[in-house]
This record gives sequence, C-alpha cells and structure tokens, in this order.
Amino acid sequence: MSYTPKNYTHVIFDFGGVITASPFEAFNRLEEERGLPRDLVRRINAADPDTNAWARFERAEIDAATFDTLFAAEARALGHELEGEAVLAVLAGVVRPDMVAALDTLKGAGLTIGCITNNVPSGKGAGMARSEAMAAEIAAIMARFDHVIESSKVGVRKPDPRIYEMMCEALGTTPANCIYLDDLGINCKPAAALGMHAIKVTSGEQALADLSAALGMELP
Repeated sequence: MSYTPKNYTHVIFDFGGVITASPFEAFNRLEEERGLPRDLVRRINAADPDTNAWARFERAEIDAATFDTLFAAEARALGHELEGEAVLAVLAGVVRPDMVAALDTLKGAGLTIGCITNNVPSGKGAGMARSEAMAAEIAAIMARFDHVIESSKVGVRKPDPRIYEMMCEALGTTPANCIYLDDLGINCKPAAALGMHAIKVTSGEQALADLSAALGMELP
C-alpha cells in the first residue's frame, strides 16, 4: 500500500480510550450501580492529580492493596463510599476492532507505531485485564507496536513531557514526525507543545477520520 505522506512517519497511541473503549464509560456504569454521583471517580482522580492514589499507582509507587485503601479514603473525604478495588475491577475497556485494523494498515504502509499508556500494576498485562482471554487479546495488540511505554514500568506518567520524549528517543525520531492520539486533552497538550500533531479522541470513528486526514491516507 502506498500513500501521500504529510511529513509524519510515526503514530503514537494512548491505549485505554483509544484502542479500547474509554474506562470512563465503565466508571459511569459502576457509579450508577452504586447510586453514586456521575463522574465521581474522575473527580477523585482529578484532585491532587500528581499525588493522589491514582497517580501514585500509575507510577507503581504503591501496590493494589494500598491503592484500595487510599482511594477509599479519598472517596470518603468527598462523602462517598467506594473502594479502590471496585474501580480496578472495571478498568479494562472493550477492544475497538477498527482501531486494531488501523494499526495493521499503518504498519503495512510503512509507518512506525508506538503506544504510551498510563496503567497500574494490577490485573493481567499492560491492559490490566481481569481474564486470561482478555489479557491474551491485548497482548496480541501490544505486539503490533514498535515500542510500548507503560507508566507503571517506567515510573513516569502522562502528562509529564518526559514520557513523550522517552518514546521519541526509543523510536529514534523527533516530535515533529509524530502524530499522537489520546482521549484526554490534558495528555494531548504536552505532546502538541513538543511539536507532535495531537488528536483528541472522542470516539473510534472520529479518531480514524482525523488520523486519515492528518496522514492523507484512508483508514478502515
């Protein structure tokens, strides 16, 4: 397959919310089941964003048991009861097949692809799956990338600019050659500031349309 390049040789993906459905959807279902305010989990995780339980867990500074306790305390401070383990149990999102197909198309076209994921040392594998089957499915997706950076393994998490710089170094490229996709605007901003073409993902269809336009090639 050939295409008309638009100066981009590398495409870097977030995982949760891009390759898979957003974990926020699962959080909202959990909140509804528990009779909790919508977006409570996001509120808790947005408070003290560099030092809260979630941030520390994504940098692997604490273990799952400690996260469970600390997250529950943060929820309680807002007047609600929600243990951290319940959040971890719904964390792994459903895979978006069209996004996986796009990875294969990009590879076939000769582009280099990478993945930067903020994850936690919980569940099975990089996607934090709760079953062996899901873990195997995600491992097969991860194997498509030329390089994967997991926050829980490197001790740095988005939006710290260092994690994007680490990816560029690992791939032997510069930000100007890269497109970056993430479902969180706060994570797109540092990528754009470094010189990457950042795409904020709101759905799989929108992500593929915007990526197609940026590359000048048709994606499934």
